[in-house]
Amino acid sequence: MRVRPVSFAVLVDDLVERLVSRESDSRIRVAVDGADAADPARLADALVDPLRVRGRPAVRIDTRDFLRPASLRLEFGRSDPDSFYTGWFDEAGLIREVLDPAAAGGSGRIVTRLWDATVDRAAREPYRVLPGNAIVLVSGPLLLGSGLPFDFTVHLALSAAALDRRTAPEARWTLPAFARYAGEVAPETFADVVVRVDDPRHPALVTALD
Repeated sequence: MRVRPVSFAVLVDDLVERLVSRESDSRIRVAVDGADAADPARLADALVDPLRVRGRPAVRIDTRDFLRPASLRLEFGRSDPDSFYTGWFDEAGLIREVLDPAAAGGSGRIVTRLWDATVDRAAREPYRVLPGNAIVLVSGPLLLGSGLPFDFTVHLALSAAALDRRTAPEARWTLPAFARYAGEVAPETFADVVVRVDDPRHPALVTALD
């Protein structure tokens, strides 16, 4: 694997340039995929203002706002890694309420939050209509390889040791799910952009896989 070390600011600039160089009159659905230890939300948030400055309205979606109800999500307990891997996130809701309408030929009518996990009920978020050139930035774990219709994908990669070291104690039960994701999906092999974030202060763009 060959990598190019970059600063976080340079990483943001690189991704913004890649996105604005695509279709200027069409919506783009972007996945920023990574475990919580890789902080994909931070990167997705950092893209919003630079994209807007470049004339591309950006909308943020976090998959924590698209969880399934607790009765389904926690059917096998609060710390079951297989459930986390296959059943925590409402992928059908994300497709129906965001990804399909945000497609180039979609209605553009989306909701940015579907479920409020703190009270375990619908978030009652009002619908909004996206501009025709909007960029939708979806952040969260396990986004790739399950058929979610993204137009551009970024994977924040961690070595097993870094993931183990940087995962919060209360979330360590998810580690087998990420090991399964790495083995079964291997997102580093097909994401449009792969960024190594073993040290969050020094990200590195993967330029080639050996």
